Amino acid sequence: MEIHQSAVILLLVVCVSFSAHAQPPHILPRYQKFLNQHRDPDMSEQKCDSEMRKRGITGTGNGCKPVNTFIQANTNQIKAVCGGGGTPQGGNLFKSNQPFPVITCRLQSGERPPRCEYHKGKKSTRYIVLGCEKGWPVHYEEGIVDQSMHEL
Repeated sequence: MEIHQSAVILLLVVCVSFSAHAQPPHILPRYQKFLNQHRDPDMSEQKCDSEMRKRGITGTGNGCKPVNTFIQANTNQIKAVCGGGGTPQGGNLFKSNQPFPVITCRLQSGERPPRCEYHKGKKSTRYIVLGCEKGWPVHYEEGIVDQSMHEL
């Protein structure tokens, strides 16, 4: 019987642990939007125009989105910036402790969707600054060039 009670206690501890780290439901849509707009581990410079269109992030009726950055990392690496893998910058902003490879896409032509066209992207390595809520990334603020890997 002791083994059974120990198993129940262990199960309760695991459940409490998972619920303590669970994502609050009101953050989920913002986190998913962030991932759609800014995460793609397989992004290439050639895919800017097609990915911006496919993901529906070219802009709004008010105008084309001038710049968008894709982080080439997995979700755990990006989420870590909002915790131990990042340094608080004030407010809800965190700067990554390590640089990330990114692809920056810039508007080439067009004033309003669906006529937004994007240049071939530019690959670089940057420290990323993210807006975080309760440990979850919800906003890409900026990228800061990693001077140790400065491109010529």
